[in-house]
Amino acid sequence: MTELNRKTKETDISCKVDIKGSGNSKIDTGVGFFDHMLEALSKHSGVDIELTCKGDLHIDAHHSVEDCGIVLGKALKDEIFPIKNVERYGNATVVMDEAATTCALDLSNRPFLVYEVNISGKVGEFDVELAEEFFHALVMNSGLTAHIINERGRNKHHILEASFKAFAVALRRAMVINEKLGVPSTKGVL
Repeated sequence: MTELNRKTKETDISCKVDIKGSGNSKIDTGVGFFDHMLEALSKHSGVDIELTCKGDLHIDAHHSVEDCGIVLGKALKDEIFPIKNVERYGNATVVMDEAATTCALDLSNRPFLVYEVNISGKVGEFDVELAEEFFHALVMNSGLTAHIINERGRNKHHILEASFKAFAVALRRAMVINEKLGVPSTKGVL
């Protein structure tokens, strides 16, 4: 289990992550829809996540969401690397009623994000563009490469939830044990 704390003038975050968990979560960011998405990420990845954020929500949720991505990404990096005896690659398409979103993921230790989820507006009080901010902060700090592409959908809640769940399932699949692979790279290191 990795435990991290990060305090700035904008946020105060405590985080515990266990990639060998069973998808249990205890999330409190002060942003209801974001809490719901992080709970889904934990459940469907099988990663135990405890995350508390006290942020400057009187301004908006941007700093809280982005900084949670930073801290969660750093905790995941500490848990995942150096990698050995895992599949390394994972992908998933998750459907939520009319919405379908795909995530392809590589535990590459080379962070990169392709995010093609073209929606705008809000879900509740959550600005939907903050999902991209979260995933960008997460992958840049975790060393993961992720391509998150929405294929169809109308309901913003469904589209975003499918995005978080697709990322989660792809992560779970990438972390599946495969002892035959050793270090899953022709370079011998990731």
